[in-house]
Amino acid sequence: MATKKKTAKVARKVAARPLAKRPAKPEARKAAAPRAPGKSLKQDIVIEADGRGRTGAQAIAPGHSPRGVVPPVRAPQAAKPVVAAGDLKARVEAFLFRQSELLDNKHWQDWIDLFTDDGVYWMPVTPEQTDWEGEPSIFAEDKPMMEIRMGRVTHPNAWSQAPMWATNHLIGNIVIESANAKEVVVRSRFHMMELRRDDVRHFGGTYRHTLVRSGDSFRIRHQRVDLFNGQAPFHYVLQVWV
Repeated sequence: MATKKKTAKVARKVAARPLAKRPAKPEARKAAAPRAPGKSLKQDIVIEADGRGRTGAQAIAPGHSPRGVVPPVRAPQAAKPVVAAGDLKARVEAFLFRQSELLDNKHWQDWIDLFTDDGVYWMPVTPEQTDWEGEPSIFAEDKPMMEIRMGRVTHPNAWSQAPMWATNHLIGNIVIESANAKEVVVRSRFHMMELRRDDVRHFGGTYRHTLVRSGDSFRIRHQRVDLFNGQAPFHYVLQVWV
């Protein structure tokens, strides 16, 4: 009898709880208002603290200490290459080199601003993929999603980005596949070395950029990244763009 009363009491409590709101379907989302270049979306990240005000890994293992806010790497500014106005390939190469420098120096917002408002960064699981809808992808991000990732990796408790974390990109074998008055399609090879404390990982593969002409430079409408070793086992997942 007591068990039945207890079960009925729990059932009444569950029934009284408000229903959780489901995320809106993609087609029901409103289009984001245009954002001024260089202005980031605000990310309100709340992390619960323990009784002593410790958060993240520090709350679990007090020996850890928060890394604090790490500013972007202020590397010396490379001299701007002198490129003839009609030398399309040289201008494309300079743009790709600039993109890799922004990634390695952790200038995340400047890197995101290289994309058009409808730009997409896509890393499929296999080279055979032709679409990111209905199939899994390693990355499939528009600009708002990129800024959410930026807000996460720049948070003081983002342990994947703790000191002794850095990347180094090499770009080569740049080939212009097609070009017209509005856009240029470029294929290239890349190698990225990632240092994380005492571990070094290597990633390589192919980039395919669809670049929209913007004055003497370009903006990225679509960047596809096919990892050569995307199926290899790794003991932690990618945290930032390759």
